[in-house]
Amino acid sequence: MHHLNSLEKRSAVALALVFSSRMLGLFMLLPVFALYGRELTGFSPLWIGLAIGAYGLTQAILQIPLGWLSDRIGRHKVMLGGLALFALGSVVAALADSVYMVTLGRVLQGAGAIAGAVLALAADLTRDEQRPKVMAIIGASIGLSFALAMVLGPLLAKWTGLSGVFWATAVLACAAMLLVAFVVPKSVSKAPMAETLALPQSLGAMLKHRQLLQLDMGVMLLHLMLTAMFVVLPSLLQNYGMQPVKHWQFYLPVLLGSFVLMIPMMIIAMRKSQEKGFFLLAVALLITAMLIVLLLPGFITLTLAVVLFFIGFNFLEASLPALVSRIAPAGQRGSAMGIYSSSQFFGAFLGGAAGGAVVQHFGYQALFAVLAVIGLIWLAVASTLSIPPRAQRLSLAVSVQTEHQANQLAAQLTALAGVQEVTLLLAEQRCYLKVSSAQFDTAQAQAVIAAAGA
Repeated sequence: MHHLNSLEKRSAVALALVFSSRMLGLFMLLPVFALYGRELTGFSPLWIGLAIGAYGLTQAILQIPLGWLSDRIGRHKVMLGGLALFALGSVVAALADSVYMVTLGRVLQGAGAIAGAVLALAADLTRDEQRPKVMAIIGASIGLSFALAMVLGPLLAKWTGLSGVFWATAVLACAAMLLVAFVVPKSVSKAPMAETLALPQSLGAMLKHRQLLQLDMGVMLLHLMLTAMFVVLPSLLQNYGMQPVKHWQFYLPVLLGSFVLMIPMMIIAMRKSQEKGFFLLAVALLITAMLIVLLLPGFITLTLAVVLFFIGFNFLEASLPALVSRIAPAGQRGSAMGIYSSSQFFGAFLGGAAGGAVVQHFGYQALFAVLAVIGLIWLAVASTLSIPPRAQRLSLAVSVQTEHQANQLAAQLTALAGVQEVTLLLAEQRCYLKVSSAQFDTAQAQAVIAAAGA
């Protein structure tokens, strides 16, 4: 957190706690529902998948609209409302005696789609040059909450049953509401909207952008595979003689080991400029994991498969949003990330629903065969991905009155050394640049802007 000021440090920690406490509640269901949900009326593999993935559907639908709403009525109001819905859904699921009511609770949980508002507030409260650090802290907190959920979920379910997991989730949501109300700083300014929130006029262009669509499809398939795997993984562990209360002893070393093994991949990929090669390797690891479970049944091979899966998963989970941010056109990162997030949650829904349906009708071997085929399709698509060089993003205020003036200024800025892209939005009176930091002269760009506004 070096060079963050006191407001940025407070914002980073508070928003990371809000985000991670909510995600912790969502993740805790993954390792336990297939086992403890058997007591519910209507239990079946299909409904396991639907209940696990249901939150992803409403998240995918509401992620962008609630981000827009936060820009209209305020970040805190949307965050408090979303957390209240999340808490309500948790209570509905905790009181449920049927898998159908649990699924309804999960739908309500997903309706509290506050990710866009949280990230927009983080942008509001941070300086441009420090914003990536704050976003990284929030992102890291999600990874930690996943690892913690894999440990706490089985322990909590053993002590309190499935309802206890949902009650704990409701308590976490209420704690997050207190953080928002009393700890999270109020927004003192607004970051440039186009870089933090999806703009309606940009969504169509983002849906036609070939490289971004490849990444959106990638994150959708990644979370489809993760959610589908957890439809059967807890039952497989039990079938191999591991009692549910001890499942954390499987998940913890597997997750820690996969994280440690993933770090060298990240370092080499960045330092040696081999990002695409390691990206493809990570997808190949997912495919290999599915094939090992399918072709080599046994506890040892299952453990190996899950380690390989999470090495690939962790690498891709970190790489995909970074690539989206890099590839997104100047001034349209908010729209690109909005569609990316919606794709991620929609993948979770598809993984639960499709995974449950395949297991119910064809068995778990068929599920891993289908996931291996999906991985192969992704590998083929990813092989055509073109990764651009790293670029710095800048946002500069402008003063232009007409579209003609805006076009003239954009042309002048495009001609400057080191400028890769220029987007000028009249409504915001702001210019967004993607530049090569080694060649670009900020003072020169500011002089051009000043001359245009004179």
